[in-house]
Amino acid sequence: MSRDPIVRALHDFTSCDVADALLKLNHPHGGFLADLTMWSPKRQDGPTKVIGPAYTVKYVRKNHGTAPTHQGHYIDTIPPHSILFISAPSHTINAVYGGLMSTRAQHSGAVGTIVDGRVRDLQEHRDLQYPVFAKDVGTTAPQEVLRVDEVNVPVRLQSEEQEAIVYPEDYLIGDLNGVVCLPKGLAEKAVALMASQVEADERIARDLAEGRPFGESSKEHRAKVKKVEDL
Repeated sequence: MSRDPIVRALHDFTSCDVADALLKLNHPHGGFLADLTMWSPKRQDGPTKVIGPAYTVKYVRKNHGTAPTHQGHYIDTIPPHSILFISAPSHTINAVYGGLMSTRAQHSGAVGTIVDGRVRDLQEHRDLQYPVFAKDVGTTAPQEVLRVDEVNVPVRLQSEEQEAIVYPEDYLIGDLNGVVCLPKGLAEKAVALMASQVEADERIARDLAEGRPFGESSKEHRAKVKKVEDL
């Protein structure tokens, strides 16, 4: 397990818990990255959760700009305990991530891969029990139309619904609920808010199971939740 204290603390919480804390810190959409769902080791099933700092890869169209193609293969430079975040141009039919990449990433100690685009070789990822989140699946490799432009740089989420940027070393949290990006600069404050809010929700859940009205229980327990001004 990572020695990063933020990663260790986040293991006690879900992506929703992180999003709730980020909303209190006025971070847009609570850090949620739309349309990224779990494809491996199962399709939206099971207790899989990935937590780690982002290591980003930016794909562009082959005819994009004049900058040279990134030299070497990004898959050989992934730091251990990180999450590989791959950005592909919007409306790309070709997949940008396959089974061989998961084999190498797993051996390097990566904890998972999140693809803002399509993946292929789905059964290979599942056979490895390696966590992969993505927008969709496909069959065709990327080199026909795409190339890697930069590695470990800020990348913008390809979305018509929101503006979001993933920066290297931002914390990524992925589970059945989706993917949340926790900015590194907000991580300590967000973690400090989570324990009291989760405890309050657990107390409310117990009350509701016993037939207590939600409004009454929520008013009592959420009044005790740690607030931003308490930090």
